[in-house]
Amino acid sequence: MVFFLKPKSPEIADTLRRKDIPKDIWVKCPISGEMIYSKELINNWMVVPKSNYHFPLSARERIRLLADHNSFLEFDHHLISSSFLGFGDKISYIDKLAHSKNKTGLNDAVITGTMTLNGIATCIAIMDFSFMGGSMGSVVGEKITRIIECAVKKKLPVVIISTSGGARMFEGIVSLMQMAKTALAVAKLAEARLPFISVLTNPTMAGVMASFASLGDIIIAEPGALIGFAGPRVIEETTRQKLPKGFQTAEFLLKHGLIDQIVSRLEMKARLTSFLKFMLH
Repeated sequence: MVFFLKPKSPEIADTLRRKDIPKDIWVKCPISGEMIYSKELINNWMVVPKSNYHFPLSARERIRLLADHNSFLEFDHHLISSSFLGFGDKISYIDKLAHSKNKTGLNDAVITGTMTLNGIATCIAIMDFSFMGGSMGSVVGEKITRIIECAVKKKLPVVIISTSGGARMFEGIVSLMQMAKTALAVAKLAEARLPFISVLTNPTMAGVMASFASLGDIIIAEPGALIGFAGPRVIEETTRQKLPKGFQTAEFLLKHGLIDQIVSRLEMKARLTSFLKFMLH
């Protein structure tokens, strides 16, 4: 006797197929639409091989990318933001901070410290957009100021890798004060004739771009990074003019002389090494 299995409905079969496929195993490139194997993307530092699209990279991953093995020493890890103004909407600022800490494993939106970069001792600050959009509050401003002051004291160059949506609104005017504080620290670095390389990644906007991020001796950007102060919609509404194509991209800024180079993440360590060797000697 022959037994026949009743064919499953298309809906059930589709459900079974979806269950067999692990989540996040494929990632779609926003530019080409190509599907990339996630492990391949991770091994390539989140850069799509064909289109060169740069996905976000965490601050810890950037340390692994740039620092020589076991050379990174973190500073001021203990600094934590507080709700000194008591701001909040449906969710309090304290709860938002707690959520970001649990999600990222960071105490705030920047990691600072010293490291060697192909043997060159360097002070570094790396921002992380996954912590409250990389917003700059009192702790971010304080940590960046302290690492620059450390560089002046130890006579070391500074590299800052920025990604941010701007000032942290939950800290009100205190967050805006960080723009002046960090800019003053960069001025002291310049007085000491020490190099400062600013690296802009996607996105670098508002108060961060309007302060230390735009003050580098050399300003580098990753391909396709969104860079500016206000968003395109706000600018169009204010000026009542249509913005040109590609406005606020790294490529547009390079063409108009607002940044010095566009450098792929895969070449960033070698390029930073070359610049630092030249500037230090």
